[in-house]
Amino acid sequence: MTVTPPEFDDAFSARLAELFAWRRDVRRFRSDPVDPALVKKLLALACLSPSVGNSQPWRFVLVEDAARRTAITENFRRTNADALADYDGAQAVNYASLKLAGLAEAPVHLAVFADTETSRGHGLGRRTMPEMLAYSAVGAVQTLWLAARARGLGVGWVSILDPAEASAALDVPADWKLVAYLCIGWPVEEHDDPELERAHWQARGGLTDFLFRR
Repeated sequence: MTVTPPEFDDAFSARLAELFAWRRDVRRFRSDPVDPALVKKLLALACLSPSVGNSQPWRFVLVEDAARRTAITENFRRTNADALADYDGAQAVNYASLKLAGLAEAPVHLAVFADTETSRGHGLGRRTMPEMLAYSAVGAVQTLWLAARARGLGVGWVSILDPAEASAALDVPADWKLVAYLCIGWPVEEHDDPELERAHWQARGGLTDFLFRR
């Protein structure tokens, strides 16, 4: 059935560009709770994301149990200490000063997995690139992130984790691959530039740094 698509005018495009610019990786959260109905709405929007073979391999785990949250936090502390040992001198001092997770403050913890053995999609598009399942889950994370930002919520992606330990702590099936561990909540502060750029860790590049022609 053919339907008439909505019209996205210049004003909408400008607002969308603002949304992209203000989508930040948040590590500093207020303790105010997030309405569970809003979280559910965000997850429903994430399910509109594209996926290889229409497989929808994303699996969302809301981490609400205090003991499991503690296990994830301890996982982060250990792996972060290991990561710090990889740096020397001024860079090590800078790394040690960075706030790299909002695990203690964020009211919502969400783990996103990719089901690597899902039968949905019947294998279409992933015979030569099976990693497309994980990439599809990443796309869902980005959709969720933008939808949250549009509602004033902040999202922080915690990648400094041992994925095997995290999966064990969350008691998920063995064929689920951890893609993202997200902290979600109301941000303490608002910025349109990356925190790591403000902390002089890494400046942001421009399009000319990443565009190649062949």
